[in-house]
Amino acid sequence: MGDLELLLPGEADVVVRGLRRFPLREIGSGGWNQQHENLEKLNMQAILDATASQGEPIQELLVTHRKIPTLVEELIAVEMWKQKVFPVLCRLEDFEPQNTFPIYMVVHHEASIINLLETVFFHKEVCESAEDTVLDLVDYCHRKLTLLVARSGHGGPPEREESQYSTPMQELQKQAELMEFEITLKALSVLRYITDCVDRQWSVPQPTQPLSRSLQRLHPICWFLSPPGKLQQFEGGRWQTVAPSEQQKLSKLDGQVWIALYNLLLSPEARARYCITSFVKGQLLKLRAFLTDTLLDQLPNLADLQGFLAQLALAEPQPPKKDLVLEQIPGIWERLQQENRGKWQAIAKHQLQQMFSPSEQDLRLQARRWAETYRLDVLEAVAPERPRCAYCSAEASKRCSRCQNEWYCCRECQVKHWAKHGKACVLAAQGDRAK
Repeated sequence: MGDLELLLPGEADVVVRGLRRFPLREIGSGGWNQQHENLEKLNMQAILDATASQGEPIQELLVTHRKIPTLVEELIAVEMWKQKVFPVLCRLEDFEPQNTFPIYMVVHHEASIINLLETVFFHKEVCESAEDTVLDLVDYCHRKLTLLVARSGHGGPPEREESQYSTPMQELQKQAELMEFEITLKALSVLRYITDCVDRQWSVPQPTQPLSRSLQRLHPICWFLSPPGKLQQFEGGRWQTVAPSEQQKLSKLDGQVWIALYNLLLSPEARARYCITSFVKGQLLKLRAFLTDTLLDQLPNLADLQGFLAQLALAEPQPPKKDLVLEQIPGIWERLQQENRGKWQAIAKHQLQQMFSPSEQDLRLQARRWAETYRLDVLEAVAPERPRCAYCSAEASKRCSRCQNEWYCCRECQVKHWAKHGKACVLAAQGDRAK
């Protein structure tokens, strides 16, 4: 894996230097697509570097050139586009695209950025380099966790429904909803890495307060811990049935939640600033039911959290603080909303005409660029497990011979999936022949 490279050091430096923020109106434009491709390359290269344990130059370049704030702004911009503009596009009666892949790339952009942030935020200097935008990133993570909890009591993703009558836009909406679940899990990991930097953040001589905002958003994480039954776990990008003998084993996701809670509740800075009211106390004490001996054997440090909760049960709730408190608040979401309020319909129609209705020739050219960006040898190297069938999700061993992009477990699944895969397959194959 160490021999695989998408970007040489000099190329990576140029790509990172060129990262910039795009207005919502320009999302999907030629320049935006070029940056999306560059971010995908940075994302895959960062994963390759981290896996090979040969240094992490992408993380160093992002810090050196102070591009973490740019990534956070782009992340929130595409989140707003998905909430405000994408639904308008789906409702436009005169919009029946033959190929939805250009829109899918915009929908997928959020996943690309949060995945890159998850990879690099493991390093504390990256969290510090986010500067004031760390507040916006915490707010972003809070929104994702809250929506996840509100949507489903068990925290699971929506079911995959197959329908031969779905329009391309309806299918794209389903894909976006499925993708949202995995984005939320990445956001949870990023939030956990931010909690690792609690003490260092307070040592920085600036009035940023990611800790207090994280603590105010603690309750969705607590609720995320308690799915009923728990016969399945989300691991490796999919739900997997857990054998009875393995059900007490701590998953990576559970571990992220417990470590975040540990960091937030036991940090001296947190305990000095977090007002534990009656409601907060009641929510936190629910955690005691999950602190079993089996869990403590796997994460011994949680014994300190157990002791803290035992003391909390005997303590009197604190009255709400009435002192005047000056706190810096996140501003990216509000600024984007102010800049684009009342323009969502106009933005959607502009993008329909200029970005999302490409000619056949433009699609062929773009397919060639996608084929160059998503190199199969790299994708297979960074994949967490063996490929899965594109139709039934079973383990797959056969690849589409024309485009080489999709995997199937048998010929029957490939035939059944052709109605959805056909157009993308033809475009990808044409892109390869054009090289």
